[in-house]
Amino acid sequence: MDFTLGQFLHELWIARAPIVQGLGVTIVAAALAIVTGSILGVGVGLALTYGAKPLRWMTRAYTDFIRGTPVLVLVLASYYILGAAGVQLSPFQAGVLALAVFCSSHVGEIVRGALQAIPVGQIEAAKAIGLTFSQTFLYILLPQAIRQVLPTWVNTAAEMVKASTLLSIIGVGDLLLASQEVISRTFMSLPFYFFAGFLYFTANFAIEHFGRYVERKTKIPS
Repeated sequence: MDFTLGQFLHELWIARAPIVQGLGVTIVAAALAIVTGSILGVGVGLALTYGAKPLRWMTRAYTDFIRGTPVLVLVLASYYILGAAGVQLSPFQAGVLALAVFCSSHVGEIVRGALQAIPVGQIEAAKAIGLTFSQTFLYILLPQAIRQVLPTWVNTAAEMVKASTLLSIIGVGDLLLASQEVISRTFMSLPFYFFAGFLYFTANFAIEHFGRYVERKTKIPS
């Protein structure tokens, strides 16, 4: 079917409320997954780098298993398997949990690589002046690691926004599901899918520029 720009804009105005609500759900779900996954990922990275052997083995198995599992499978498992095990989560909670777990495995590897790139002599020097491991991490390792992980972390954050489209599979009212509901009423599939793609691109564009801003602010003057 052929549609004019005026018809599309008219239908878009009528559907503005569900589209905006779906965009809000997408942004909140992705933001929660990125923040939670990043915090967990720092712990995974520390365990992979400085943990005792049994802890390193467990976190290595966790990281490899999660990274090797498709996000869609994690989303379905967090909703259906946890539900069958008696852990009742709403579709939104289950979706955010799956994205956060997936994000943590990637951030864990990023943090591990950054920490291993820091010369061991700095840790030994921190011990020599009496710093605890927590103080060494906060004042010496973390500032250097942040500068190294930032570009890759931004890519991971953008991937979480794109992966949030999978939450519609379990009924989360995100941007994609809202667009599909509008399309089922208007039959304007191509214009509304293009518009949804534009909104996803805008969200990732904002994340990328925010990352570059933070990267400039944390860069050591040469």
